[in-house]
Amino acid sequence: MTRNVVLIAAIAFLAALGGVFVGRQIVAARHPVESELHSLLHREIKLDGVQDAKVEQIEQRFAVRRQAIELELRADNARLAEAIEAEHGYGPRVGEAVDRSHHAMGELQKETLEHIFAMRSVLRPDQAAKFDAAVTRALTADQK
Repeated sequence: MTRNVVLIAAIAFLAALGGVFVGRQIVAARHPVESELHSLLHREIKLDGVQDAKVEQIEQRFAVRRQAIELELRADNARLAEAIEAEHGYGPRVGEAVDRSHHAMGELQKETLEHIFAMRSVLRPDQAAKFDAAVTRALTADQK
């Protein structure tokens, strides 16, 4: 009986760790989109000095916000680990920790989109068309 409980707890713990890993991969997947867009802005689209300064301010604000959310995600992961250790299964504390983590992931996605739209807002129409095409490419790359 004790052996079965330990086995079930170990499987639940590994499943939860797998969920956290997958969640982190989903969050990390957003960074290449940003990188591609930043590369486009700084290498292919010719920003004037005013645009460049505005984009720099936008990037600095987003970096601070992203770091805060990533710290929140780390804290959520720690709470999830504590809940798993306490419950040894998918109990109310584990469910609550997962929900908190999903909320933070959603906040990061929203902040990332606001960041992208803020950068787009400083572009001229011809620049915005290139930017929009890059966003579409980046978001649909896995679907092709």
